[in-house]
Amino acid sequence: MKAREFRNMEIDQIRTEIRNMKESLFKFRFQHFTGQLENPMKLRNTRRDLARAYSVLKEKTSGKKSSGKNK
Repeated sequence: MKAREFRNMEIDQIRTEIRNMKESLFKFRFQHFTGQLENPMKLRNTRRDLARAYSVLKEKTSGKKSSGKNK
């Protein structure tokens, strides 16, 4: 998920997405260690999406403007 998509969400929606991604990450880790995870990139992508969500949440709660590129 792109940071732009998180920026279009409300704070409660971002928190819900963070909760869902944490649960997914937990499941992916277990699947990875048991050899059942078909695509290991899911682990990496989920971690990065989680970091993006936390960054946007921090921006929204602190009241800062987004630092994304202007197009």
